[in-house]
Amino acid sequence: MSDDGKMTGLQQGLTNYGDKDFSLYLRRSFAKSMGYSDEMLDRPIVGIINTASGYNNCHRGMPELVEAVKRGVLMRGGLPIDFPTISLGEVFLNPTSLMFRNLMAMDTEEMIRAQPMDAVVMIGGCDKTVPAQLMGAASADLPTIQLIVGPMMTGRYEGERLGACTDCRRFWADFRAGRVGESQIAAIEGNLATTMGTCAVMGTASTMACIAETLGMTLPGTAAIPAVHADRLRAAEATGAQALATARLGLTPAKLITEKSVENALRVLLALGGSTNGILHLTAIAGRRGVKISLERLNELSDTTPVLINLKPTGVGYMEDFHTAGAMGALLRELEPLLHLDCPTVTGETLGDRLKAAPGFVDRTIIRPRDDGFEDVGGLVALFGNLAPGGAILKRSAADPTLFEATGRAVVFTSLEDLAERIDAEDLDVKADDILVLQNAGPKSPSGMPEAGYIPIPKKLAQAGVKDMIRISDCRMSGTAFGTIVLHVTPEAAVGGAIGLVKNGDEIRLSIANKTLELLVDNAELKRRRQANPPQPATPTRGYAKLYADHVTQADQGADFDFLMAQD
Repeated sequence: MSDDGKMTGLQQGLTNYGDKDFSLYLRRSFAKSMGYSDEMLDRPIVGIINTASGYNNCHRGMPELVEAVKRGVLMRGGLPIDFPTISLGEVFLNPTSLMFRNLMAMDTEEMIRAQPMDAVVMIGGCDKTVPAQLMGAASADLPTIQLIVGPMMTGRYEGERLGACTDCRRFWADFRAGRVGESQIAAIEGNLATTMGTCAVMGTASTMACIAETLGMTLPGTAAIPAVHADRLRAAEATGAQALATARLGLTPAKLITEKSVENALRVLLALGGSTNGILHLTAIAGRRGVKISLERLNELSDTTPVLINLKPTGVGYMEDFHTAGAMGALLRELEPLLHLDCPTVTGETLGDRLKAAPGFVDRTIIRPRDDGFEDVGGLVALFGNLAPGGAILKRSAADPTLFEATGRAVVFTSLEDLAERIDAEDLDVKADDILVLQNAGPKSPSGMPEAGYIPIPKKLAQAGVKDMIRISDCRMSGTAFGTIVLHVTPEAAVGGAIGLVKNGDEIRLSIANKTLELLVDNAELKRRRQANPPQPATPTRGYAKLYADHVTQADQGADFDFLMAQD
């Protein structure tokens, strides 16, 4: 029992047999079958979430990280116990990893609640694992520290540095256009992802790592350490050592994930030129603590937050460059006048306390000063109009500015299957100044909001040298992707959104200056189309797919489950 009378260690959350003394006796007996001594069983417990999986290449280094965390816990007199949860390997899941993010969040929350532990270290990295863990932890509200697995190191191909997955998209586009041959693409395939860890660029995984650090949920300075670097193991050991101290300070996610820290995270997302998925995940994480993210507020912040990071897909560098350039410490110091400095972190110090430390070396080719950014405004912008009354997202830092003010003819694909069947057809009626529209790919569609918004340039245009077009959808795209791509159109087609009413030949007007997205069809015609074409959401009849279809929210609410969001 702790000094304040609370049950700790194995004594808390006893299995209910109707006799508490018997429950503790039985629990200790079974624990002793694993070889623990009485001394160890009397210690406070740090649970360690182990997301190793043969279907998750990013997490290949998990066993070493778990052992390093255990060392840190033992150093501080705790008992480390690791346990598994669902693991989400981005490219191995069908139809999309986002569909299972909420399931992993539920698993994380329930296992934290159900098992005896005084603090928890969550180890994750691959795209949806970190947001899922933060969502679950925000709801369980036990003292928690996030540990990131870290990004890959780059590979090499004919003297060129390669990193998953921006380069994989660039070379695949070249392959489709006939600029790269079969033997070349095979050689490139073997050199894009050559180490353990997450994608080597500022994709969703690295964006979420940086957001987790900004929220105060990780140890300072740990977001960008490469997965294969010895410092990653030292960070794991330090995380284990900190866990019980965080518990003694009473620092739970409720005290760290606040309106102020979420706004800091939005600033960082914009300054990173981070993934469009970042806004979706941050909205879901914040929603678990009752913090609402307004896309109008996102635009206000974006207009006053320059892009300061020169990493792919927005720039030219890789995460290993960001790490050696000064990483999050350097970026946060540049943003300091724009941040809420009184936000606490898992160490007990505030963000302001952290930034008082003497700055180290900063590589200005990777991290620019705030008054001399790579872009004057933030990487993301929200768009509104009759095509997206609930908002849509465009990553302007990875788009072609010559397409920012445009009116074009819609070329419509009614589903992912329709897209796959017709995008490369020779008889497809499409020109370079048209606008490609993908329907029925949002959260409530049968596909569950996949990363299909990176619609390929039609092959006949790609072969003619076209490298970018305006593309619009109600789904997502990978944080490693690039192009003038409008995503997360809300409401989606499957619930009756206007995007589902677009027909071939309709004109669409995009204006980044005005932050608008308009379908140039009169309201009477849209009403007629809506009556003639009712929405068709997914209708699974059993299992998790039914739970997802019945309860997933729209993109502007983070695509979380309505019953898991904080209640007003």
